[in-house]
Amino acid sequence: MTAVPEYEVFALRYARVDRVRRDNFIDSLDAHDLPMPMDYFIWLIRSEERVFLVDTGFNQQAADARGRTLIRCPIGALGRLGLTPADIQEVIITHMHYDHAGNVDLLPNARFHLQESEMHFATGRYMLYRPLRHSFNVEDVVNLVRGVFQQRVVFHHGDVQLAPGIELIHVGGHTLGLQAVRVHTARGWVVLASDASHYYANMEEDSPFPVVLDVGAMLAGYRKLHDLADSSDHLIPGHDPRVREIYPFHGAPRDDIMALHLPPVPAC
Repeated sequence: MTAVPEYEVFALRYARVDRVRRDNFIDSLDAHDLPMPMDYFIWLIRSEERVFLVDTGFNQQAADARGRTLIRCPIGALGRLGLTPADIQEVIITHMHYDHAGNVDLLPNARFHLQESEMHFATGRYMLYRPLRHSFNVEDVVNLVRGVFQQRVVFHHGDVQLAPGIELIHVGGHTLGLQAVRVHTARGWVVLASDASHYYANMEEDSPFPVVLDVGAMLAGYRKLHDLADSSDHLIPGHDPRVREIYPFHGAPRDDIMALHLPPVPAC
Protein backbone atom coordinates (compact mmCIF):
# COMPACT_ATOMS: atom_id res chain seq x y z
CA MET A 1 0.00 0.00 0.00
CA THR A 2 1.32 3.44 -0.97
CA ALA A 3 1.97 5.70 2.00
CA VAL A 4 -0.09 8.88 2.19
CA PRO A 5 2.17 11.95 1.82
CA GLU A 6 2.70 14.16 4.85
CA TYR A 7 2.46 17.92 4.39
CA GLU A 8 3.46 20.96 6.36
CA VAL A 9 0.54 23.32 7.00
CA PHE A 10 0.97 26.98 7.95
CA ALA A 11 -1.51 29.64 9.03
CA LEU A 12 -0.43 33.16 8.02
CA ARG A 13 -2.19 35.95 9.90
CA TYR A 14 -2.49 39.11 7.81
CA ALA A 15 -5.27 41.26 9.35
CA ARG A 16 -7.48 41.78 12.38
CA VAL A 17 -10.55 43.64 13.62
CA ASP A 18 -11.96 44.37 17.07
CA ARG A 19 -15.33 42.80 17.83
CA VAL A 20 -17.40 41.88 20.88
CA ARG A 21 -18.77 38.46 21.66
CA ARG A 22 -22.37 39.12 20.63
CA ASP A 23 -21.15 39.94 17.10
CA ASN A 24 -19.89 36.40 16.59
CA PHE A 25 -22.85 34.16 17.47
CA ILE A 26 -26.44 33.77 16.40
CA ASP A 27 -27.40 33.04 20.02
CA SER A 28 -24.51 33.80 22.37
CA LEU A 29 -24.66 31.94 25.68
CA ASP A 30 -22.82 34.86 27.30
CA ALA A 31 -24.91 37.99 27.79
CA HIS A 32 -21.85 40.19 28.38
CA ASP A 33 -20.35 42.18 25.53
CA LEU A 34 -16.88 40.84 26.15
CA PRO A 35 -14.11 41.62 23.63
CA MET A 36 -13.77 38.88 21.02
CA PRO A 37 -11.53 40.12 18.19
CA MET A 38 -11.20 38.43 14.83
CA ASP A 39 -8.01 37.48 13.03
CA TYR A 40 -7.73 36.91 9.29
CA PHE A 41 -5.60 34.09 7.86
CA ILE A 42 -4.53 32.45 4.68
CA TRP A 43 -3.00 28.97 4.80
CA LEU A 44 -0.17 27.26 2.96
CA ILE A 45 0.21 23.53 2.43
CA ARG A 46 3.53 22.20 1.19
CA SER A 47 5.64 19.12 0.73
CA GLU A 48 9.00 18.77 -0.97
CA GLU A 49 7.21 18.34 -4.29
CA ARG A 50 4.08 20.53 -4.14
CA VAL A 51 2.68 23.77 -2.74
CA PHE A 52 -0.99 24.68 -2.33
CA LEU A 53 -2.20 28.08 -1.17
CA VAL A 54 -5.55 28.12 0.62
CA ASP A 55 -7.34 31.46 0.11
CA THR A 56 -5.86 34.77 -0.92
CA GLY A 57 -7.06 37.36 1.62
CA PHE A 58 -7.87 41.00 0.93
CA ASN A 59 -5.97 44.18 0.08
CA GLN A 60 -5.63 47.66 1.62
CA GLN A 61 -8.56 49.05 -0.36
CA ALA A 62 -10.87 46.38 1.07
CA ALA A 63 -9.44 46.90 4.56
CA ASP A 64 -10.16 50.63 4.38
CA ALA A 65 -13.66 50.09 3.03
CA ARG A 66 -14.58 47.63 5.78
CA GLY A 67 -12.69 49.05 8.74
CA ARG A 68 -10.18 46.21 9.07
CA THR A 69 -6.54 46.53 10.09
CA LEU A 70 -4.33 45.08 7.37
CA ILE A 71 -1.13 43.97 9.09
CA ARG A 72 0.59 42.91 5.88
CA CYS A 73 -0.25 41.91 2.32
CA PRO A 74 -1.14 38.21 2.56
CA ILE A 75 0.48 37.40 -0.77
CA GLY A 76 3.63 39.31 0.17
CA ALA A 77 3.73 37.33 3.43
CA LEU A 78 4.51 34.20 1.43
CA GLY A 79 8.05 35.53 1.13
CA ARG A 80 8.55 34.60 4.79
CA LEU A 81 8.17 30.98 3.65
CA GLY A 82 10.62 31.43 0.79
CA LEU A 83 7.95 31.80 -1.90
CA THR A 84 7.19 34.45 -4.49
CA PRO A 85 3.73 35.03 -6.00
CA ALA A 86 4.98 33.48 -9.24
CA ASP A 87 5.77 30.23 -7.36
CA ILE A 88 2.11 29.64 -6.52
CA GLN A 89 0.47 27.38 -9.09
CA GLU A 90 -2.40 25.80 -7.10
CA VAL A 91 -4.85 27.84 -5.03
CA ILE A 92 -7.82 26.48 -3.13
CA ILE A 93 -10.56 29.10 -2.71
CA THR A 94 -12.67 27.96 0.24
CA HIS A 95 -15.38 30.48 -0.68
CA MET A 96 -15.65 33.78 -2.49
CA HIS A 97 -16.13 36.27 0.35
CA TYR A 98 -13.91 39.35 0.17
CA ASP A 99 -11.48 38.13 2.86
CA HIS A 100 -10.84 34.80 1.15
CA ALA A 101 -10.85 35.56 -2.57
CA GLY A 102 -9.07 38.90 -3.07
CA ASN A 103 -5.63 39.40 -4.59
CA VAL A 104 -6.02 36.70 -7.24
CA ASP A 105 -4.61 39.18 -9.76
CA LEU A 106 -1.29 39.00 -7.84
CA LEU A 107 -0.84 35.30 -8.68
CA PRO A 108 0.05 35.16 -12.38
CA ASN A 109 0.68 31.42 -12.64
CA ALA A 110 -2.07 30.08 -10.38
CA ARG A 111 -5.15 28.08 -11.12
CA PHE A 112 -8.01 28.25 -8.66
CA HIS A 113 -9.91 25.30 -7.19
CA LEU A 114 -13.52 26.20 -6.37
CA GLN A 115 -16.83 24.49 -5.79
CA GLU A 116 -19.00 25.24 -8.81
CA SER A 117 -21.93 25.88 -6.48
CA GLU A 118 -19.96 28.77 -4.95
CA MET A 119 -19.61 30.46 -8.32
CA HIS A 120 -23.34 29.98 -8.86
CA PHE A 121 -23.99 31.55 -5.45
CA ALA A 122 -21.73 34.57 -6.03
CA THR A 123 -23.12 35.35 -9.49
CA GLY A 124 -26.73 34.20 -9.18
CA ARG A 125 -30.06 35.32 -7.77
CA TYR A 126 -28.92 35.37 -4.12
CA MET A 127 -26.80 38.42 -4.88
CA LEU A 128 -30.01 40.43 -5.31
CA TYR A 129 -30.22 40.47 -1.50
CA ARG A 130 -27.98 42.90 0.38
CA PRO A 131 -27.40 40.71 3.49
CA LEU A 132 -26.10 37.88 1.27
CA ARG A 133 -23.99 40.00 -1.08
CA HIS A 134 -22.50 42.20 1.66
CA SER A 135 -19.51 39.91 2.25
CA PHE A 136 -18.61 39.73 -1.44
CA ASN A 137 -16.41 42.20 -3.28
CA VAL A 138 -17.71 42.47 -6.83
CA GLU A 139 -14.21 43.04 -8.25
CA ASP A 140 -12.97 39.83 -6.63
CA VAL A 141 -15.91 37.94 -8.12
CA VAL A 142 -15.24 39.46 -11.54
CA ASN A 143 -11.57 38.47 -11.30
CA LEU A 144 -12.54 34.84 -10.73
CA VAL A 145 -15.09 34.95 -13.54
CA ARG A 146 -12.31 36.31 -15.72
CA GLY A 147 -10.23 33.35 -14.57
CA VAL A 148 -12.92 31.00 -15.87
CA PHE A 149 -12.55 32.50 -19.35
CA GLN A 150 -8.78 32.19 -19.03
CA GLN A 151 -9.19 28.48 -18.18
CA ARG A 152 -7.58 29.07 -14.78
CA VAL A 153 -10.51 27.93 -12.60
CA VAL A 154 -11.03 24.25 -11.79
CA PHE A 155 -14.59 23.51 -10.66
CA HIS A 156 -15.33 20.76 -8.15
CA HIS A 157 -18.58 19.12 -7.14
CA GLY A 158 -18.74 17.97 -3.53
CA ASP A 159 -15.99 16.13 -1.68
CA VAL A 160 -12.96 15.30 -3.81
CA GLN A 161 -9.35 14.22 -3.41
CA LEU A 162 -7.33 17.07 -4.86
CA ALA A 163 -4.02 15.24 -4.42
CA PRO A 164 -2.86 12.31 -2.32
CA GLY A 165 -3.21 13.53 1.27
CA ILE A 166 -5.30 16.63 0.38
CA GLU A 167 -9.09 16.55 0.24
CA LEU A 168 -11.68 19.23 -0.45
CA ILE A 169 -14.75 18.87 1.77
CA HIS A 170 -17.95 20.60 0.69
CA VAL A 171 -19.70 21.93 3.80
CA GLY A 172 -21.87 24.86 2.75
CA GLY A 173 -23.78 26.67 5.47
CA HIS A 174 -21.82 29.92 5.56
CA THR A 175 -22.12 30.12 1.77
CA LEU A 176 -23.60 27.73 -0.75
CA GLY A 177 -20.27 26.31 -1.91
CA LEU A 178 -17.95 26.67 1.05
CA GLN A 179 -15.29 23.95 1.13
CA ALA A 180 -12.97 22.98 3.97
CA VAL A 181 -9.58 21.34 3.37
CA ARG A 182 -8.43 18.08 4.94
CA VAL A 183 -4.64 17.60 4.95
CA HIS A 184 -2.50 14.66 6.03
CA THR A 185 0.41 15.74 8.24
CA ALA A 186 3.01 14.07 10.44
CA ARG A 187 0.58 14.41 13.38
CA GLY A 188 -2.42 13.09 11.48
CA TRP A 189 -5.31 14.53 9.49
CA VAL A 190 -5.71 18.28 10.01
CA VAL A 191 -8.89 20.01 8.83
CA LEU A 192 -8.80 23.68 7.82
CA ALA A 193 -12.42 24.62 8.49
CA SER A 194 -12.15 28.11 7.01
CA ASP A 195 -15.50 29.81 7.64
CA ALA A 196 -17.35 26.59 8.24
CA SER A 197 -16.57 27.77 11.77
CA HIS A 198 -15.06 31.19 12.46
CA TYR A 199 -14.15 30.43 16.08
CA TYR A 200 -13.63 27.31 18.18
CA ALA A 201 -16.59 28.46 20.28
CA ASN A 202 -18.99 28.40 17.31
CA MET A 203 -18.47 24.65 17.15
CA GLU A 204 -18.22 24.10 20.88
CA GLU A 205 -21.50 25.92 21.57
CA ASP A 206 -23.39 24.85 18.43
CA SER A 207 -23.97 28.55 17.77
CA PRO A 208 -23.14 29.62 14.21
CA PHE A 209 -21.56 32.87 13.17
CA PRO A 210 -24.31 35.31 12.12
CA VAL A 211 -23.23 35.51 8.46
CA VAL A 212 -24.87 32.28 7.31
CA LEU A 213 -26.97 31.11 4.38
CA ASP A 214 -28.16 27.80 5.88
CA VAL A 215 -28.01 27.31 9.66
CA GLY A 216 -28.80 23.61 9.44
CA ALA A 217 -26.01 22.98 6.95
CA MET A 218 -23.57 24.89 9.14
CA LEU A 219 -24.47 22.87 12.24
CA ALA A 220 -24.21 19.61 10.29
CA GLY A 221 -20.87 20.83 8.97
CA TYR A 222 -19.46 21.05 12.50
CA ARG A 223 -20.12 17.35 12.98
CA LYS A 224 -18.85 16.39 9.56
CA LEU A 225 -15.54 18.18 10.07
CA HIS A 226 -15.09 16.79 13.60
CA ASP A 227 -15.50 13.30 12.14
CA LEU A 228 -12.86 13.99 9.48
CA ALA A 229 -10.26 15.48 11.85
CA ASP A 230 -8.15 13.13 13.96
CA SER A 231 -9.19 15.05 17.10
CA SER A 232 -10.53 18.44 18.14
CA ASP A 233 -6.87 19.57 18.20
CA HIS A 234 -6.72 18.82 14.48
CA LEU A 235 -9.65 21.09 13.55
CA ILE A 236 -8.64 24.69 12.76
CA PRO A 237 -11.30 27.45 12.64
CA GLY A 238 -11.06 30.25 10.14
CA HIS A 239 -10.69 33.41 12.24
CA ASP A 240 -9.92 32.59 15.87
CA PRO A 241 -7.01 34.49 17.50
CA ARG A 242 -6.53 31.43 19.71
CA VAL A 243 -4.82 29.72 16.76
CA ARG A 244 -1.93 32.11 17.32
CA GLU A 245 -1.78 31.06 20.99
CA ILE A 246 -2.23 27.32 20.52
CA TYR A 247 0.25 26.50 17.74
CA PRO A 248 4.02 27.07 17.59
CA PHE A 249 5.39 29.91 15.54
CA HIS A 250 7.35 29.22 12.40
CA GLY A 251 10.14 31.77 12.58
CA ALA A 252 9.82 34.99 14.55
CA PRO A 253 6.48 35.59 16.33
CA ARG A 254 6.24 38.99 14.62
CA ASP A 255 5.87 37.17 11.30
CA ASP A 256 2.55 35.67 12.47
CA ILE A 257 3.09 32.25 10.88
CA MET A 258 1.87 29.25 12.84
CA ALA A 259 2.86 25.64 12.12
CA LEU A 260 -0.37 23.62 12.21
CA HIS A 261 1.36 20.36 11.34
CA LEU A 262 3.10 20.48 14.72
CA PRO A 263 1.36 19.59 17.99
CA PRO A 264 -0.25 22.40 19.99
CA VAL A 265 1.93 24.20 22.49
CA PRO A 266 1.29 22.85 26.02
CA ALA A 267 -0.70 25.27 28.16
CA CYS A 268 1.25 26.95 30.96
